[in-house]
Amino acid sequence: MAKIPFNIPYFVGTELTYMSHTIAGTKISGDGVFTKKCHDFFEKKYDFKKVLLTTSCTDALELAAILLDIKEGDEIIAPSYTFVSTVNAFILRGAKIVFCDSLEQNPNIDVAQIEKQITPKTKAIVPVHYAGIACDMDSIMLLADKYNLFVVEDAAQAIDSFYKNKPLGSIGHLAAFSFHETKNIIAGEGGMLAINDDRFLQRAEIIREKGTNRSQFFRGEVDKYGWVDMGSSFLPSDMIAAFLYAQLEQIDAIQNKRKQIWDTYYNRLQVLQNKGVQLPYLPQGTTNNAHMFYLVCRSLQERSELIHFLKEKNIQAVFHYLSLHKSEYYKEKHDGRVLPQTDRYTDCLLRLPFYPNLTTEQVQLIAQAILEFYDLL
Repeated sequence: MAKIPFNIPYFVGTELTYMSHTIAGTKISGDGVFTKKCHDFFEKKYDFKKVLLTTSCTDALELAAILLDIKEGDEIIAPSYTFVSTVNAFILRGAKIVFCDSLEQNPNIDVAQIEKQITPKTKAIVPVHYAGIACDMDSIMLLADKYNLFVVEDAAQAIDSFYKNKPLGSIGHLAAFSFHETKNIIAGEGGMLAINDDRFLQRAEIIREKGTNRSQFFRGEVDKYGWVDMGSSFLPSDMIAAFLYAQLEQIDAIQNKRKQIWDTYYNRLQVLQNKGVQLPYLPQGTTNNAHMFYLVCRSLQERSELIHFLKEKNIQAVFHYLSLHKSEYYKEKHDGRVLPQTDRYTDCLLRLPFYPNLTTEQVQLIAQAILEFYDLL
């Protein structure tokens, strides 16, 4: 059987056309024609108050940390089962990370643990919508209101997913998205900050433009521009935006393909639950954007054996995050709390191949191999 890789970037066919339009124009740097098209698309389709494209989701999170004036000694509450960028953005500003465990049902943050970790130094909560499935945002926002905290949604995997009919990324004060080649909508690399709080609208634009009010100048709102705040260069080239816009035009078609693949996996592999293998869980009020399909094996050894078994059949399945509270960089800074669900996902979660060009036949072959491993054929 031909190799089935974990991911193959999906192209809609108009990316090069739009990039050539950019080259034919007079501006390929940031905030060109296609950047504005992307901004308009997101603000209209998902009702974000304002969005700003960035060079990565990491940059969007770093922009958020500057906007919140994170300083030495501030505390940020975040899940340990996430990518390092979620917390690195705040560590760069001098913050201490207070890690929370994941839920037993899925890898999202266990909201019941958050309040216990809030102190007078807590500045923000950073929930991560793992696999594009929403965290319990009602409870998180209630805690934020009660303790006067900010909420930054790490929505890297959560494009076109909803919580109680609200788009993910529109609920917290700020939200960060990714357009990395492994995501649903891609630009190779790329990200976006969604700004849902009026307090941050003007300053976000300034920080993103190296701390200058250059954007206001180009709109004719000021007669000259200068250095007015701290900042960095978070703008992507309009070439990246052109690529991204081609993808956005086909978002519904891409999502339909992904959901068909997800449903095929789920329907075929449901029987694994009889063996104690966990499948993705969607809490009430959440939607599935089909970002990934994963299994949670019963042990590290079982996962390792399954990865090897699938590799022998030319199927590439991969594990995901390592517990950040046990990482070489942060283990001495962690307060010593045991986070058992985080460690279980670190040891046992396995992601299956997932991309729009994956055929139904290939999905069936992958599922069949997994069922064979568990003696369920």
